[in-house]
Amino acid sequence: MFPIKIDKPKLPRQLTQGNFQMIFMEEDPYLSNLEIDGSIFDEEEIDRVHLSGMVIKNSSFQGTSFRNIDLTDVEFINCDFSNVDMTGASIHRVTFQECKLMGVQLPEGRFGNVAFENCLMTMCNFSDSKFEKVIFQESNMKRSDFLNCKLAKVIYDVCDLDDVSFDGTKLKGIDLSTSYFESILVSMEDLKGCIVSEKQALSFAALLGLDIR
Repeated sequence: MFPIKIDKPKLPRQLTQGNFQMIFMEEDPYLSNLEIDGSIFDEEEIDRVHLSGMVIKNSSFQGTSFRNIDLTDVEFINCDFSNVDMTGASIHRVTFQECKLMGVQLPEGRFGNVAFENCLMTMCNFSDSKFEKVIFQESNMKRSDFLNCKLAKVIYDVCDLDDVSFDGTKLKGIDLSTSYFESILVSMEDLKGCIVSEKQALSFAALLGLDIR
């Protein structure tokens, strides 16, 4: 049981079947109340997309530019966002389940009530973003970047955090104890109040140059 409760996406009781290409039929790039299965939307460029009240599964958005995207009440299941640009994203009450987010650009984003579950998230860029009530669960986040982020009620549960950067990000109250890493980039000042395992504490002590016997 997690110490924080994430608000789940609020979805309509009935969703209309559709495909993502329908967004080109709208005067504004806005889609809602749809269930999309198996859409291919790779290498596109579309700014200020707004998605709400949707379930999107088994779809691919590789290399697409979704700058300033607004996602509210959306479930993504088994979707591929590899190398997508979502700079300036606003993401609220959204779940990503078994999604591929390798190399995704998400700097200057705002995340609230978001869950990443069993996702491949290596080399993601979250720098200068704000997180509140966000869970990263059983996800591979190697070499991802949380530079200068603000974290409030964020959980990293059984994640691979090897070579992740938290440079300039305060980790007070953040629980890393169930996650794995051999090396991590964070200042000792920003590490104060972080919850770590005994093994992790020994690793950090070694970084301080302590002689542990």
